[in-house]
Amino acid sequence: MIKNYTSTVPVNRSVQHIEDCLIRHGAKNIMKLYDDEKKLESLCFIIAVDGKDIPFKLPASADRVEKVLKAAVKKPTAATYDRIKEQAERTAWKLQSDWVDIQMSLIELDQVEIMQVFLAYVYFPAQKQTYFEKIKGSGYPMLTEKT
Repeated sequence: MIKNYTSTVPVNRSVQHIEDCLIRHGAKNIMKLYDDEKKLESLCFIIAVDGKDIPFKLPASADRVEKVLKAAVKKPTAATYDRIKEQAERTAWKLQSDWVDIQMSLIELDQVEIMQVFLAYVYFPAQKQTYFEKIKGSGYPMLTEKT
């Protein structure tokens, strides 16, 4: 079963929870990025790691969630699709809220470092890509080279 697929938590509340959690852990310059439909697609923020300000981009792919939720409906109507679109946004951001909460708890318990948790989300503004997008686009060279 997909976690939070019936969440009633509004997107703005999940996002505020993420922002509060990030601020408690040293984030600054939090910015929201919106898609062409004026839907929130990601949060960008900066956290100092080893004395260096590192930018991160945390997405919530509501469109992908929507695709999965739509596939589960047997006889949808137009109204059903509208409800699924709204539900997908709530689910995507609630999942990110829970994930950030858990990761920050692990950091507080000295189980992981902040860079371990957020490495895939390190953001390169000039290329408009995260670290994950960069290594995926190049075919994961560091992961597939023989040692």
